[in-house]
Amino acid sequence: MPQAGGPVTARQVGETLGVDVSVKSKLEALRGKLIRLTDRCWLRKQPDGRFTTRL
Repeated sequence: MPQAGGPVTARQVGETLGVDVSVKSKLEALRGKLIRLTDRCWLRKQPDGRFTTRL
């Protein structure tokens, strides 16, 4: 995400990782993983649902 230059959505992360983002179940699983990283203070989730790195 540092190369993104700003907040990203789970869909953008999935596209970068090569996940099939047209399948909603795969996108929801990725979003769950991002939320777990947020709980561990590796990422920060913004109110609009986008994720950023924690500085």
